This record gives sequence, structure tokens and C-alpha cells, in this order.
Amino acid sequence: MRPSELSTLPDGVPEALEAEGIEEFYPPQTAAVEAGVADGESVVASVPTASGKTLIAELAMLSAVARGGKALYIVPLRALASEKKTEFERWEEFGVDVGVSTGNYQSDGEWLASRDVIVATSEKVDSLVRNGAPWVNDLTCVVADEVHLVDDSGRGPTLEVTLAKLRKINRDLQVVALSATVGNADQVAEWLDAALVESDWRPIELKMGVHYGNAVNFDDGSQREVPVGKGQKQTAALVADALDEEVDGQGGSSLVFVNSRRNAEGAAKRLADVTASRLDPEEQAELEGLAGDIRDVSDTDTSDDLADCVRKGAAFHHAGLAAEHRSLVEDAFRDRLVKCICATPTLAAGVNTPARRVIVRDWKRYDGEFGGMQPLDTLEVHQMMGRAGRPGLDPYGEAVLLAKDRDTMDELFERYVWAEPEDVRSKLAAEPALRTHVLATVASGFATTRDGLLEFLDRTLYASQTGDDARLAEVTDRVLEYLAANEFLEREDGTLTATGIGHTVSRLYLDPMSAAEIVDGLREGVESADADAVAAGRRSRPDGDAEVPEDAADAGFVTGNDLVAGDADGGDADDSAGDANAGEGESDEGGEGDGEEGRDDGPTITPLGLYHLVARTPDMYQLYLKSGDRETYEEQFYEREEEFLGHAPSEFEDVAFEDWLAALKTARLLEDWASELDEDTITERYGVGPGDIRGKVDTAEWLLGAAEQLANELDLDVVLDVREAKKRVEDGVREELLDLTGVRGVGRKRARRLFEAGIETRAELREADKSVVLGALRGREKTAENVLQAVGRQDPSMEGVRKDASASAAATAGSDTDEDGSGQATFGDFS
Repeated sequence: MRPSELSTLPDGVPEALEAEGIEEFYPPQTAAVEAGVADGESVVASVPTASGKTLIAELAMLSAVARGGKALYIVPLRALASEKKTEFERWEEFGVDVGVSTGNYQSDGEWLASRDVIVATSEKVDSLVRNGAPWVNDLTCVVADEVHLVDDSGRGPTLEVTLAKLRKINRDLQVVALSATVGNADQVAEWLDAALVESDWRPIELKMGVHYGNAVNFDDGSQREVPVGKGQKQTAALVADALDEEVDGQGGSSLVFVNSRRNAEGAAKRLADVTASRLDPEEQAELEGLAGDIRDVSDTDTSDDLADCVRKGAAFHHAGLAAEHRSLVEDAFRDRLVKCICATPTLAAGVNTPARRVIVRDWKRYDGEFGGMQPLDTLEVHQMMGRAGRPGLDPYGEAVLLAKDRDTMDELFERYVWAEPEDVRSKLAAEPALRTHVLATVASGFATTRDGLLEFLDRTLYASQTGDDARLAEVTDRVLEYLAANEFLEREDGTLTATGIGHTVSRLYLDPMSAAEIVDGLREGVESADADAVAAGRRSRPDGDAEVPEDAADAGFVTGNDLVAGDADGGDADDSAGDANAGEGESDEGGEGDGEEGRDDGPTITPLGLYHLVARTPDMYQLYLKSGDRETYEEQFYEREEEFLGHAPSEFEDVAFEDWLAALKTARLLEDWASELDEDTITERYGVGPGDIRGKVDTAEWLLGAAEQLANELDLDVVLDVREAKKRVEDGVREELLDLTGVRGVGRKRARRLFEAGIETRAELREADKSVVLGALRGREKTAENVLQAVGRQDPSMEGVRKDASASAAATAGSDTDEDGSGQATFGDFS
């Protein structure tokens, strides 16, 4: 079937597809069209990677838009959302407006109402429904990419419940689900009332096999000789072999999957010697430039190590990299400039990085629940293998596992090469998953009674797969009890109603357990601070006048154990954190840059206490305690015990106490970041990558923003403390720089340079001598002009201005980096 035979597409689209080289649809695409995908019918397409799933989705969405409808494309990852938006934007010349939305879970995305095609993560779509986005009612077509991820215990329940809600809102909604080949695609199709298109067809041949000895043994019985030299690794031999077989003047690229970040980095460094010897002078010059771009992203050892590998034509890829690192590597690999990527399995989750040869080096990884190494699922390995083969560029695709002996080779053939992928199973009926979705379902009005709630849950994949109504009802009842006990829901006469705070928790996209932890911690902080004031004989009335007598504590206000020892007037206690926080101990009243008056009395809550509070919620992925960490953080726990919000577990409660210390380690990372410790020191101190820092900072910023709203709604006198802690972690600065970082274009590095040059506030910056500003900003005239314009200077021009040498020297002395090429020394120096 040819695109021109489809009459449902917008004018000009069939011709554009044929101009792209799609003269005829692939067999799975033809089957989808015959199943009605371009006529508004729901379809589940379970086909291999690179077999044209995205075009099936485009046919559905473009046809829906041509009929006057609106389409939504749901992806599992933010990176994939950006990739798909760019891909779909080519249809804008045919009158199709495309928008993407991935962040800000408190927004209703009103601006998206004008878009014809919207790309979003499943979490974002869930939050849009919770926040009552009116345009959701106008959807006529929804595409769920990588729908087999309903099997994932983390992301799966959100995708499952979101699809159930969208189908309830729009009774005639067309659902197109794109899946890898799975064992029970028919069950997924039955759940979605969709036609099933199932195929193992690929545009180019994919050969799967195992390398053992000096050859790859393939599933079709053939062999490919790949000898391993003395002292050489199997992986290096396979990467070299692919590169040495040129097609149209290009050697074959390789993806190497390993089981840890450290292994990814180590393998890339070793394989860089293989790729370096096979680069031509033009490629070497381009890679030098790319390596420079990578170094500019972050001033860390990880960034330097990646740049060193890329310069030689290899790279590593894992979640510890900054997003820009990953994007640069992926683009260069697609352009065949980088010849080999060593990656953790996250790269197999949908991002478009095909290679001629995929090498699954590690087929086991550590399982914390099992307490040892466990084999990967067949489906996950097949996802990795599916990356092999690039239509139009590669003559074939090869996916290779590695064996050291014949028994292992036989096991790999049985477990992965010849095996069918597992069935996908719903993970919804677990309390952590149901907590948030039950509250959101009630708060959003999808159910107002227990029976109504169970009726809604009956629309889920879990219900269609198990038919175990008793199990689902049992877990749901436990969740309802928890939500009621924490005052998120009210149960009266069989009716379920979300409380005001319950609605807020749902809109904020918080796990209710996170919200309960935050609320309890903030309340205890207020009570403890009030107890301090009572003990000191200075507790003020709300109007700030008469004080409570010193003997008030004896009248039953608090118990002796609740009184906090030490200085009740205090600073924010950060002095005790060591050299990393030197000079940070004194806290400005109410926080600098928030525009509000400070308070003479009331709770004194430190940033560390707040960072620790949010770090111990289920919504924060904590840092692991490594060998020797327990003693380190146990000592810090006792040194700074007064700052923690909430009751600490006993040190004899091993699991709970370890979790508390892991949260402390995470909180200390955030405190170091908010104390302007340089990124390289943080990555070394905590054993993380720049991407991990960014992830922790983003999550803390979100959770502290939620804490601020909860404190405000509950009228807890901690709003200013929370706001300052949030702003500090957002900008990565000490409190004295908060006013300056409020200026667009002034990040943590530039703010410190200006401060050291004597410019401490926005008002001072607006009136400052231009030569001083120029000196503080390292003589960068354009940067100085932009900053002065942003702060409201009438004449920001730097024409004829010479930088003040003393200001430049002061800025250098107060900065932990020298010139960085862009004036933005780290990813934290953003506006």
C-alpha cells in the first residue's frame, strides 16, 4: 500500500511521505491501516524495533487532526518527548501545530489547547488530568508509546491509570498502543478494546547470536569469525570487527550494554583506543570540537573523562551524565561521528540510537531484593538487541551476547536468543502505586464512593488480567484507611471526598506518603521551635506583643524531652557542617531576596533540616550508603540532631536508621550545592555524576515548593524558611546571593563574582559602575550588557567601557573556576 492511497491524511502529507522515500508502507504499517488506524479505530501494534511503529502513530494522529480532532502522544521519558516533538514538527507546514509538555506538575497546560498534536510523558498527562486541563476533553486520539512499560513497577501504574482516565473522559477515544514484541499483546489489546497488529517483520535482517572462542554463533546456524587476540577482550574484538567492515565508506557502529555506570565508563575508556585508530583526519577535527563542547557542559571529572573518550571516537552513556552530555553523545552517534557507545540499559528505553552491532556484554545485574546478581528479563535484552540495524545505512543488524565457555553459550541461547519475551503484567495492585492514584481518582471526581472507585479500577489492565476483585478491593481499602487517617480523604455515609489538603496533594503530584511526611515534619518543627521559645521565656503572642512567662513550660505546654538544647535564638546551624559550609552559619531574618520582613520570634528551621525532610520522602531517590558511610553520617547525625524535623528512629532499628542516614547523605549533597561548593568536589565527595546532582536539585526544588504550599495552606509559620531553602537549592547559592540570582542571566558563579566585587543586591547592580560590572563578569561585554538590561539599567551599553582590574581580581579570588568559554562555569550557573 502506498501513502497516496490514503484519503484520510491532511492535504500534501501523502506526497511528503513519498518524498521522504516511503513509497510503500512496511507490512506492519499496512496491517495497521487495514485494521483502521487511519479511520479512528483503536490498534495495538506489537512489532520489533525499527519496523515503523512511529509512522503507524503518525497516520493515526494526522488523520485525527484532518477530521478536526486533537491528538496526544504519550512517551515514557522526557528525552524521548523532545525527540518526538522534533520529528513531528515537520508536519507544521501542513497546518499541524505541535507542542510538548514534560515538567511543572502543577500546571493545567492551558497553552496546549491551541496545539493539534501534543507530546508529553505519562506523568505529565496524569498531572494535567488532575489539574483539570479543559482541552483533555477534546482529545480524539491518544498514542501510548512503549506501552509494554505498564509492566514497570515505577512508571507502569501511572500509564495504566492515565489511559483508563482518558478513556473514561472520552468515550469514543481512539487509542493506539505501540509495543515491543511481548508474550501477551492480545491481553493488552483486549484491555484497550483494540485490534491487534502483531508481527516479527523487520526492514533489515537482525541476526542474534553468542560470541564464544573466536567466532559468533548465530541463531540461523551460521558463524562469523571474530578472533580475539592475545590480551584482547571479546568486546574490543567485536567493536574493531564492525568498524573494519565498511559499507559505502563507513564502518559499522557498536552499542555495548553493561550493568553499571562504572563499567560503562571503564569500557568506553578501553574501547577508545580501538576507535581512535580508525578515525580519519576530518573526523578527528570534528571530535576535538565536540569534546570541547562536552567539557563546557560541566566542570567535573566525569565531563573530562567523557570528553577524553569522545575525542577518540567512543563514549559512555548513563543516568549520571548531564542531559546535555547525553544529547551531544546521542546526536554524534546518530551522525556516525562517535563510533561506539558503552551504556547502561537505560539507553534501550526508546531513544533513537541504532547501531550495526549491539553487544550485550553484561546479562546479569545486582538485585537488592535478591541480594546478588540476577539475569535480566528476556524482554529487556530483546529491547537492547532491537537497536541493531539501521535501515538505509546498514546491510544487516547483529546482536551478540558474550560467553566464556560452552555451557554459558548454551544458556544464553536458551534464555535470550531462542526465548520468547515475557508477558507484561500490571503492577497496579501495590499500595505505593495505589496511594497516589486512589487519591487522585477521588480528588479529580472520577469516583465519589468506594463502589465507584472499584468500578473505575475495573477499567485497568490489572482488573482485566486477574479478575481478582477481592485482592484489589483489599488493597484499596487499606489505602483508603491510610488516606483518611492522614486527613487527605473524608469517608461519610459511603461517600468519598478529598479534603482541601487532599486536593492540594493531588494537584502537586505528590505521593500521599511524601505529603504526610512533610506535613508531620513541618508541624513538629513549629512545635519544637515554639517549645524553644517557651523554654527561653520569650514566646510571643501572634500579634507579637506580650510574652509568655518563663515558667509556662511547667504548665504542660511541652515535655522536657521535647525541649531543644542549645541556643534558641540561633543561626541556622550550618557552621557545624565543616569547611564546605564555612561562612554560612548566620541566617538573614526571613531570607534575603524574598521581599518580606524578618521575624523576631517563631520557628527557626534550617535548610539542612528541610533538605533532610524532603530527602526521606518516597518521591526522592536517596543516595546509597557505601562502605564506611554509616560511621560518617551517624557522627553528623549526632552533631546536628537538633536540626532534623520529625522523630529519628533508634540506631538499633537497622533498616529504618540506615534509611534516615541515607536521607542525611542526600540532604548533605543538597546543602553543599546550596553552599556553592563546586560541582567537581560534590561529584567526588558523594560518588555521583553531574546528572545525579541535577536530578536531586530538581526533585528537591519540586518537593520544597510543595512543602511551601502545604505549609501555607495549613497556616504553619515556616513558609519563609521553606521558601528560602527552596530558592537556595534552586540557585545553588548561599543566602547572601539570593537577590542577585533573581536577575535573569546571573547564576551561582556570576552572582559570586559580582558579590566579591562589592555588588551585593539588584539595586546596587542597577546603579553600579559599568567598569566594575565588566570586571566582575570577566570582561565579557555582551554578558554585562544583557545582565544590566535584565536588571533594568536605562543604558546597558558597554561601548568604550574598560573593565575594572580590581573588580576582576576580586571576582577571580571569589570564584572557584577561571574562564569557561561561556561565562557559565557549571550547569548550575543558569538563570
